[in-house]
Amino acid sequence: MPSPALPIDHVVVLMMENAAFDRMLGCMAAVHPGLEGVDPAHPHTNPDADGAEVAQAPTTSRNIDRDPKHYLPNGLAQLAGATNRGFVSDFANTHPNSTSAERREIMGYYPRGFLPALHSLAENFVVCDHWFSSLPGPTWINRLFAHAGTSLGHVSEPGGLFRGKMHLYDERTLYDEFHDAGVPWRIYFGDVPQSLVLTHQWKHLGSYRRFAHWHDDIASGDLPAYTFIEPSYFGPHENDQHPPHDVLRGDVLIADVYNTLRANPDLFARTLLIVMYDEHGGFFDHVVPPRTVAPDGHTQNYSFDRLGFRVPAILVSPWLDPGVVHDVFDHTSLLRMASGLWPAVQPLGRRAAQANDPLAAVIWRATPRTDLPEAPIAPDVQDARRTDRLEGFKESLFGMSHYLESLLGHAGRRGGLMARAHEGLEDGWSQAKLATDRVDALFEESAAGGLLHRVGQALHEVGRRVGL
Repeated sequence: MPSPALPIDHVVVLMMENAAFDRMLGCMAAVHPGLEGVDPAHPHTNPDADGAEVAQAPTTSRNIDRDPKHYLPNGLAQLAGATNRGFVSDFANTHPNSTSAERREIMGYYPRGFLPALHSLAENFVVCDHWFSSLPGPTWINRLFAHAGTSLGHVSEPGGLFRGKMHLYDERTLYDEFHDAGVPWRIYFGDVPQSLVLTHQWKHLGSYRRFAHWHDDIASGDLPAYTFIEPSYFGPHENDQHPPHDVLRGDVLIADVYNTLRANPDLFARTLLIVMYDEHGGFFDHVVPPRTVAPDGHTQNYSFDRLGFRVPAILVSPWLDPGVVHDVFDHTSLLRMASGLWPAVQPLGRRAAQANDPLAAVIWRATPRTDLPEAPIAPDVQDARRTDRLEGFKESLFGMSHYLESLLGHAGRRGGLMARAHEGLEDGWSQAKLATDRVDALFEESAAGGLLHRVGQALHEVGRRVGL
């Protein structure tokens, strides 16, 4: 059971993609006094490749064609010696044919109200204005810190549509802690849950559920103690807010998650919703990431002694008044929070053990609020774009799905998918459809009880081959 000192029994974490704090919530400085956001009268600047200064400015661009790079080398270049002065020049270097308008977009921030759901939640609940990603690098690695407190020293996404030896992670996870402590948990996902790269998750496939079940589950009060939501990462239903797709598609998802909880007031009165982002996506933020401690001894590729850039994070509960928390958090704070709520759950690694607990940083009301607004639904949302091919994080998801296909033992399922391998050479939507179908087949076989032996063999092999 959770700690009796707090009025919540359930935590729901919705982790979106690739957005810096200044870009998404910097405008909230006009709402919350003291919030460290954007000052329109004194905007921060970055030099362009030609030396001209590019200033922060409002943007209403809902997508950006050229994805700003955000791998560790890009993050260190953007950090520019702990000045955050390298964002525009890094974008120009990685996209030498970019226009000046595209480079200005790196410094852009959304005006108040442009993101209807996110901004409504930020105005009405608690904004964490010093929540940092766990390292100045990509999605894949930062999400591992949210689930397990470490990336075992890896700093890059594996990539490769057909890569046979991708990074898999045979490490203890937060969900192992929950399982052993008897704390129920669930991961909702849109298409291909990235958390399956953690091999221990293969033993807990029954705790995964398609997001399509969210509405019925919440209406019936079926919510475990801890829930993590992964959006749809690619294909026609993509809503993770990753470029080049319409950022409002993800805002609709945020509204959907919140409004569904709000529609069950008895359940919501015992629930904390955390809306947050995995990493900055190459967009400018003006706060220099602070120093930190490495999670473990895996420092061969990076020291892990500095956090990544700030990301949006909002704590949503009927027990919280609008406000701002200035304490420093990173994704391992989720693990620290879990250990505070459920004492039998232990934080994983040195970073999580010393992280700040967001629940200890807020002021809880004596009674729950009854004035909770409905989150607005963004109008005129654009369709997800059809892409020529998957790249970066999404390419790595495809590679992971190829590996998961190898776990299938049902001849019909596996053979049918193998016969479609040529779809991996087609456009991004075809690749996304194949990856999603592979994951569906994995869950179908798991539900039928035919996966345990092959998963056991695979786990043994992964454990034997350290650094697969």
